[in-house]
Amino acid sequence: MAPVKVTKICCIGAGYVGGPTCAVIALKCPHITVTIVDLNKARVDAWNSPDFDLPIYEPGLVDVVKQARGRNLFFSTDVDKGIREADLIFVSVNTPTKKSGVGAGFAADLNYVELATRRIAAVATSSKIVVEKSTVPCRTAESMRTILEANSKPGTRFDILSNPEFLAEGTAIADLFKPDRVLIGSLQSQEGKDACQSLAEVYGNWVPEERVLTVGLWSSELSKLAANAMLAQRISSINALSAICEATGANIDEVAHAIGFDSRIGPKFLRASVGFGGSCFQKDILNLVYLSESLHLPQVAAYWRQVVEMNEYQKSRFSKTVVDTLFNTITGKHIAVLGFAFKADTGDTRESASISIIRDFLQERAYVTIYDPKVEEAQIWQDLSEAAPNLTLETIKKQVTIVHSALEACQQKEAVVIATEWKEFREIDWETVYQNMSKPAFVFDGRLLVDADKLRKIGFKVTTIGRGERL
Repeated sequence: MAPVKVTKICCIGAGYVGGPTCAVIALKCPHITVTIVDLNKARVDAWNSPDFDLPIYEPGLVDVVKQARGRNLFFSTDVDKGIREADLIFVSVNTPTKKSGVGAGFAADLNYVELATRRIAAVATSSKIVVEKSTVPCRTAESMRTILEANSKPGTRFDILSNPEFLAEGTAIADLFKPDRVLIGSLQSQEGKDACQSLAEVYGNWVPEERVLTVGLWSSELSKLAANAMLAQRISSINALSAICEATGANIDEVAHAIGFDSRIGPKFLRASVGFGGSCFQKDILNLVYLSESLHLPQVAAYWRQVVEMNEYQKSRFSKTVVDTLFNTITGKHIAVLGFAFKADTGDTRESASISIIRDFLQERAYVTIYDPKVEEAQIWQDLSEAAPNLTLETIKKQVTIVHSALEACQQKEAVVIATEWKEFREIDWETVYQNMSKPAFVFDGRLLVDADKLRKIGFKVTTIGRGERL
């Protein structure tokens, strides 16, 4: 056998990974027809919208879709047609953390992966290369292969590959255009290596050969979890140091700058904040914890669990700082929270620090006004309802207001909390904000975003994460 020349790709799942990834593949490979399928009609309709009002916000994504959609990039709800016609199928469905049953709170829920795999087996009438694109636990490919082989039609074979994504939301398109690496895992049989070569040739249309890494299937699956765990560990480490800085009078910016000069450490992911969020870090670490416990490695599990616990501590510590600084009570006080997305340049709110902070403020019976430039109101209400299940939505809406500008959010407030590092928050007219706030006016910077000295000269009382006030 020789590697299959891929001319038609199907991606099952039109979310944060599948949509941008396959849109870029279509752009860079005009000779390959790329169809992204999803059962969610509203989502597919948004991808197909005439005015390019796409279902996810990602800088540069609209330009990519404009160039490729209708040429060789298509979005459809006809999953079966997409499967039947493709040479190569990306499985890019959601793998949330289980909420019940064995492994609840830690293990990945692979229900959507299994449903997609069974659908491929039921529909496919010719041989396919099936690629895990979702973040999955180790040896998920083995389960997929078992399902496919048990249900395949005569003369139909399936080769399984692992091709994890390493995208950072907010820079996903840039990451796809110039990836640090493309990782492809395969079985080390001749058939597995041929399938691997087929996918490598797709990426070879724009990715330099030395950046396409081919490894064993299980190493590929674990590498994704390991990469996110190591990145999250750096964030938790610098956040742990930020607490020491506040207690001693040190400055976390100066500490991070100093240690980042060490070539063995480097400067990336050493920016203290109110905590990490997003769809991957916490989920993948908890997955690693569950895997470690399943393999009877309790010390390893405890080590990685501490990364998540440190992140939760950082969020609750920040909330407590707000309460302590506002004279030990925020009951009945009005607080502006700037930013609801988990980071700038995305509309994604999964595991956002803002959710935890606002939940804490609601429990203290404060009034909160929220502004975020990209997050939809419906998403905010849904997230807060899930975060505070003991409160009805009606009760939450009595305490929370959503507005459409930062200046409006800050009017007549006792305090402003910066929870997301949107660039526009750095450029706010702070003089006007100060004039329209109750006095003393407090600013709590959870993202090291604003010039604290400049704000103090205006009259603000400023608390910045990781900066102690001792001399």
